Amino acid sequence: MLMFTTLTALLMVIFLIVGYFLGSPILFLGMGLAIAAITNLVSYEYADRFVLWSTHTKLIKESDNPTLYRIVRRVAQTASVPMPRVGIVQSVQPNAFATGKNPEKAIVVATTGILQVLTPSELEAVIGHEMSHVTHRDLLVGAVAATIGGTISFVSQMFLWNGMFGGFGNSRGRNQDNGMFLIIAIIAAILVPFAAMLVQLGLSRSRETLADEGGARLTRKPQELINALRKISNRANAKQWTQQNAPSPATASLWFVNPLKGSSWSELFSTHPRLEKRVAAIQKVAQDMGMIVS
Repeated sequence: MLMFTTLTALLMVIFLIVGYFLGSPILFLGMGLAIAAITNLVSYEYADRFVLWSTHTKLIKESDNPTLYRIVRRVAQTASVPMPRVGIVQSVQPNAFATGKNPEKAIVVATTGILQVLTPSELEAVIGHEMSHVTHRDLLVGAVAATIGGTISFVSQMFLWNGMFGGFGNSRGRNQDNGMFLIIAIIAAILVPFAAMLVQLGLSRSRETLADEGGARLTRKPQELINALRKISNRANAKQWTQQNAPSPATASLWFVNPLKGSSWSELFSTHPRLEKRVAAIQKVAQDMGMIVS
């Protein structure tokens, strides 16, 4: 709720400033609140469809891949959640993710690459990580954050361009200093979306750590999870995707490892904690369970 409130407040700040320059701050404040409510509703209802479309996921039946289905079913039974639907992404990059707004509508997705690289025990540990995302409803939180963050960026750009062309000052019928309006527009267009992005990145990184810890406890395979994390982290690279199957950057935070790893933008604003930090968190969980890992 704190995250939702923060992002919604940032969106309303933008509308309030625009409304001030247009002479109707209360009206635009209400518009900002309404748009925040709409984006929350849309992301809640349709986030999973967007994720499947933007990651080029194909839903499969058990007969298509009995091994993957068996592992997902075993982990779901351990987690006491309904059997999720299962999907496959055609890619040489070993990776996985989960989507769905609640455990009853969950979808667990694996790439063809991960099925070739990991052992069955390591794959089960990764599925445990993804199932932890499902039980924690991480996708719902992340989808709303991404949707509101995108809206904030759009409105900020609109504010910037209007400020550049002096639209705000002229609309109020005063002889204000348009240079000052432009400075405020540039500051708002940069700082507010940046603040929204920091909220999203902090959220994504914390949820990944919690999913690592939850997955290790769920499957009781912390060593296998560490092995899988190291294998996938060493192999994942943005260059492994083609133009036809590359996932949308908006979904990068959903994957087990950042699928766009290696690109300059993803390295600068990583959606996942560093490998060493994730391994350390899993090792701590293993110690709590009385297990020794390396």
